[in-house]
Amino acid sequence: MTAKSIMFQGTASDSGKSWMVAALCRFLAQKGESVVPFKSQNMALNSYITADGQEMGRAQVFQAEAAGILPDVRMNPILLKPSTDSDSQVVVNGKVIADMSAAEYQDFKPQLRDDITKIYNSLADEYDDVILEGAGSPAEINLNDRDLVNMGMADIADSPVILVADIDKGGVFASIYGTIKLLPKRHQKRIKGIIINKFRGDVSLLTSGNDMIEALTGVPVLGVMPYSDVQIDDEDSVALTRKNKVMDVSKDLDIVVVVLPKISNFTDFNSLAMHPDVSVRYATNPNELGTPDLVIIPGSKNTNEDLAFLKKTKFDTAIEALHSRGTFVFGVCGGYQILGKKLIDSNEVESDIEEQAGLNLLPVTTYYEDTKTTNQSKAKIGDFDVDGYEIHMGKTILDEGVKPLAHIYETNGNLADHMDGAISSDRKVYGTYLHGIFDNPEWTRKYLNSIRQSKGLGPLTNVVGSLKDFKETQYDELAKEFVENVDVDQILKIMSDSGEGE
Repeated sequence: MTAKSIMFQGTASDSGKSWMVAALCRFLAQKGESVVPFKSQNMALNSYITADGQEMGRAQVFQAEAAGILPDVRMNPILLKPSTDSDSQVVVNGKVIADMSAAEYQDFKPQLRDDITKIYNSLADEYDDVILEGAGSPAEINLNDRDLVNMGMADIADSPVILVADIDKGGVFASIYGTIKLLPKRHQKRIKGIIINKFRGDVSLLTSGNDMIEALTGVPVLGVMPYSDVQIDDEDSVALTRKNKVMDVSKDLDIVVVVLPKISNFTDFNSLAMHPDVSVRYATNPNELGTPDLVIIPGSKNTNEDLAFLKKTKFDTAIEALHSRGTFVFGVCGGYQILGKKLIDSNEVESDIEEQAGLNLLPVTTYYEDTKTTNQSKAKIGDFDVDGYEIHMGKTILDEGVKPLAHIYETNGNLADHMDGAISSDRKVYGTYLHGIFDNPEWTRKYLNSIRQSKGLGPLTNVVGSLKDFKETQYDELAKEFVENVDVDQILKIMSDSGEGE
């Protein structure tokens, strides 16, 4: 094992660890080094399916893209997908192994340590650099005796640590000091630097505070990253609080995404905002729906409970009323199931709600199954070739005569021949299991033009550039900001000295 390593841990969730990993991966890749991201355990509802059908967290996907390599499930061997407030689906090495309560998982974690060690070592043997990411905060002292993702992982990798602190939330110096001082001495010694993230304003105003925190902790502040407008996928649902809720009135099309309590893969809709005539906003209650041109119901980790939420909050009647007035409606994965006539979960696969009526905007019925579908798929929608991926437990049956949306001809690199999704008879309601469907610009443009036509607007012929090319420019910009605001030479020296921690 010869790889150099460094680990970014945070004072809290959403501190910016994922972005720091991506920035350093991009910088090192630009230098010609082979670099790989690694996060032993991820808790997120935004996931991705690899080319061989394995499920992993999306953060390690965009970090891999920044590093110039393909996503590999070894980059995120444990994925926890919360299904209720106390239970999570546990995905290990890309496959579901069980649903566990928090207490059950704490008892189970020690069994994973050897697996994690072997996987990390395999990456360290293949790459020049491994850039690790922690989860939440290392100062979660109630959990640290069995930790596998923060200092427990730093011990496994014998990696130095950079602490990332979010100043936008306030109390940044207290969070830095408290995080470090709550750790045992041996782990305090692993922290070799601090990065203050999401700063707005005159950075010189932080100088005295930085000097004081260095004196109090003995750890140098290596940089202050500005609040960035770089557009990179978020993995944490906390990011939804920053999503736009107001329409950009300079745009022709108003698209609103319903924020479900168990929303998953909300990154599905990022690419819509690339289209010049589109405003994308997010609604957390029915009063925020307004009069959009398109309502999107996204994926969900607990579709039946999220459907119950829509009914309780009267989102359902608001969406039905909008549809009756001509608004387009689109459901992705769980959202597709919600739009159907009925959801049947006789074996309580996803929740204890055995049967529930859907919104009845599509003539389809969903039956839940124990087997989880995880496919990377290629499909045809009319004359368009589209790519996407499937992550779902249910099987949806169309009523006789209902038109499917897509013909899937390849899954996980193998030939396939089955239909996906459904289209209502009035062609105003679409549903699909294909996550990432809007990342296909040619088909998306045609779909958006059909909405324009319904408003009496002419079609737009300009198709946005590829999402891949756009992401490449964003990773370059992130790396540029990182180099301009962080002491990268000191980070490289820390990496060269990696292995000296206790």
